[in-house]
Amino acid sequence: MTDENPFAPPTPRAAVPPANEPTPVAGRTPEPAPTGTPAEQPAAERPTEQLPAPQAPAPVPAPPAPGQPAQAQPTQQLPATGYLTTIPAPSAADQDEHAPHAGTDPHGTAPHGTEPHGTTPYGTAQPPRSRRSRLGAGAVSAVVLLGLLAGAGGGVGAYALLDARGTARPADAALPQPAAGTTHVDRPEGSVAAIAAAALPSVVSIEVRAQQGVATGSGMILKSEGYILTNNHVVAEAASGADVTVTFSDGHEQPAKLVGATPDYDLAVIKVEETGLEPLVLGDSDDVVVGDSVLAVGSPLGLEATVTTGIVSALHRPVKAGESAEAAFIDAIQTDAAINPGNSGGPLVNSAGEVIGINSAIAQGPGTTTATGNIGLGFAIPSNQARHTAEQLIETGTATFPIIGVLLDPSYQGEGVQVSQEAQQGTPAVTPDGPADQAGIKPGDVILAVDGRPVSVADELIVAIRAKAPGDPVTLQVRSGNDEREVRVVLEERSSGQ
Repeated sequence: MTDENPFAPPTPRAAVPPANEPTPVAGRTPEPAPTGTPAEQPAAERPTEQLPAPQAPAPVPAPPAPGQPAQAQPTQQLPATGYLTTIPAPSAADQDEHAPHAGTDPHGTAPHGTEPHGTTPYGTAQPPRSRRSRLGAGAVSAVVLLGLLAGAGGGVGAYALLDARGTARPADAALPQPAAGTTHVDRPEGSVAAIAAAALPSVVSIEVRAQQGVATGSGMILKSEGYILTNNHVVAEAASGADVTVTFSDGHEQPAKLVGATPDYDLAVIKVEETGLEPLVLGDSDDVVVGDSVLAVGSPLGLEATVTTGIVSALHRPVKAGESAEAAFIDAIQTDAAINPGNSGGPLVNSAGEVIGINSAIAQGPGTTTATGNIGLGFAIPSNQARHTAEQLIETGTATFPIIGVLLDPSYQGEGVQVSQEAQQGTPAVTPDGPADQAGIKPGDVILAVDGRPVSVADELIVAIRAKAPGDPVTLQVRSGNDEREVRVVLEERSSGQ
């Protein structure tokens, strides 16, 4: 975009006779042209409106023939330049309407490098006007005023004609308006609108810029001192020095630093240098039941401050998220509230406005290798797990998780989950003096249930154990050969990354 005026006239050049006018020959009187249209008549026979033209050298008369008296030679009239008058620069709207085409100069003449000859501001040759007194500024104003009056008179006449014709006039387009004070939408406490209004100011959008690209996600304000809870997979690159930026609900941004993260639970805490923030309350996820109404809040696909609604579809869904080397095992809350990429790290809120989960994963259709968006199967980390892990990350920068001290056989196809029958890569099937060893569990034993909850695949057993805390006792139903028994195991602690 430039500030140039495309309608400002260039410096006038000396006029050149149009191609259809003969060049005068010295000593010869021009022959009259046949009558025809004004454009075909010689200049001497047409009265013209003579405007000041650039000074050109007068033609030099030829010497008289021997014996002939000198005669006055008629002066050849040169046409004025193509710019017959100067007009004010149009408004921006007019410039858009008359913008020059690409490849021509601003006046629609020949391309740059070609000298325009005898053209008007719009590039068409014009014959000289009839000789009349030059119009002054007052006369131009009078013409403009007359045009306006004529336009106004024409408009009045047109409406009078439409009134006379009756049905030819357009119908009144005014649409009905609600009566003043009659419009009221009931949004009581506990409504979706009320819950959303309370939750949105405490939900943030997170952007992580690394060498390999930009990752985005969501988060929730955990403490007023600037602590924010999100997923580990959202800010994982921050551990390698990537820049993290937090955008708040009012639009202002703050850089953030990583406080701590754990891939085992896919949780992380970041912090901004800001105080007085409004945190969301972590509720008790053990009180959640299937069918509870919930709201998912976050920035799906970068669309900040998005709210979707649904219900709790199921509980204790074993979800393994992430790469095998750093897979997170989540005892997840399943919901049909729409969750899409970018919702990760945002809160799942119940009808009391409390956070019952951290949105972390969505299901994929069979044969799908990449996340394609919501299909009504989303998963959230329970809030009780999020609370325990977040407290550890804030206090120590690391988190722990519980273990029973066994290796599992992923190839086993029978009932329950089988303990490996032999060591794997130098690691014994049952850790010596570990919780399982102390409870009498042997290599090859099959674990059928945890605290009465049946398990059928390895991930279900891992998730059931990870849902506990280190030091918690659990009851395992174990089968050794044909013998089944229950054993009590006190879970051992292991730090993330071990």
